[in-house]
Amino acid sequence: MHRSQIFIEILASLLLTPTPVLQQHATSTPRQLTMATSHSPKKVLVPIVAGTEPVEASVPIDILRRAGADVTVASAGDALLVEIVYGVKIIADALVADCAAASYDLIVLPGGVPGAANLGGCAALEGIVRRHAEKGGLYAAICAAPPLALAPWGLLDGHKATAHPLFVEYFPPEVTAVDANVVVDGNAVTSRGPATSTEFALALVERLYGKEKVEQIAKPMLVRYEAGYSMKELNSVQWQCSGTPKVLLPVVNGSEEMEAITIIDALRRANAKVVVASVEDGVEIAALHGMRIVADVMLDDAAADQSETQLDLIIMTGGMPGAETLGGSEKLVALLKKQAEANRPYGAIGAATAHVLQSHGLLTGRKATTCASMAVLLADASECENRVVVDGNVITSRGPGTAMEYALAVVEKLLGRVEARRLAEDLLFFA
Repeated sequence: MHRSQIFIEILASLLLTPTPVLQQHATSTPRQLTMATSHSPKKVLVPIVAGTEPVEASVPIDILRRAGADVTVASAGDALLVEIVYGVKIIADALVADCAAASYDLIVLPGGVPGAANLGGCAALEGIVRRHAEKGGLYAAICAAPPLALAPWGLLDGHKATAHPLFVEYFPPEVTAVDANVVVDGNAVTSRGPATSTEFALALVERLYGKEKVEQIAKPMLVRYEAGYSMKELNSVQWQCSGTPKVLLPVVNGSEEMEAITIIDALRRANAKVVVASVEDGVEIAALHGMRIVADVMLDDAAADQSETQLDLIIMTGGMPGAETLGGSEKLVALLKKQAEANRPYGAIGAATAHVLQSHGLLTGRKATTCASMAVLLADASECENRVVVDGNVITSRGPGTAMEYALAVVEKLLGRVEARRLAEDLLFFA
């Protein structure tokens, strides 16, 4: 069968709910696109589309921007506002159709179903990636995107590559499938899924900037390459949750997008009702590393709703100055104090542990963890070497590199270890 026919059949068959699996190695104006030169920052294109997997998009964007790259997030649709998988809404910097004249040092395709197939079916994107590859440019894809986009375009012929285990069978005979977290073969870099996104992004940083830059980024992020998660639990109590868990996640300008999106993605995979609430003047927020995220509601609306329906959990994400802004919100602090008085769970990750929970007496008599730079602000920093700490109804974690472990620990407390294990497998993050 001709390769184009195979692709069409795959595209038609993939309108299904993703069951993701790990192993190792809007009316905004598009920003102006410029040509890459040796004297300018490395330029990276990350296309997104309806059905894109949130973690696989946000983690490379976050990490590559940390490395100093000029990352353009481009919508492969006809609007800048894109609702990707699990209801995450992102405002792109540009349309793919407007990126043809620009040149890039790297193009990264995130996965997701049907996102990967949607990218593979975008003629404008195919043209950009083909021209880029013909010039010897570096290109990469993760999850379903290697077999559903790069392979149909012929850009993995003669290469070794990896993909999500459920999609490896879609590689044509010209591609040698490899069972690994990340495969680098020539100018093609491929990876497996959500839990390998960080390793994938750091491999791209190494190709663009070298190993020293990887070490500079990975250490403060608290990146760990080993699979699995664990939590330190003190004063264990049963979290009360009747039916579908309702979780409030406030966001502000400067919130850490990798932390926020990883938690939203994972909890919504577990069928929790996650309400993303803006503490700013509008629903659009500019996250710490430039991702523009659209919240579901304003915090005032979420607070009004809470007066009628109790929240099973409130989570604050870190990032500076985002954590300080959260700590300065009287409305949010009032919600948290009401949650604490009712003995219902709440938590934080990264700088929010210090700037929200500690600052407002919400850690009194509790142990907690946070990032190294914030540990000095805690009254009791004795547990700060632990990646996730649960003390009664309070759950805390350290930073971007621990966000997935944190989300899994939250699911275990709300829904049980069996569901947490299922979710870990779904994410390719085996315990």
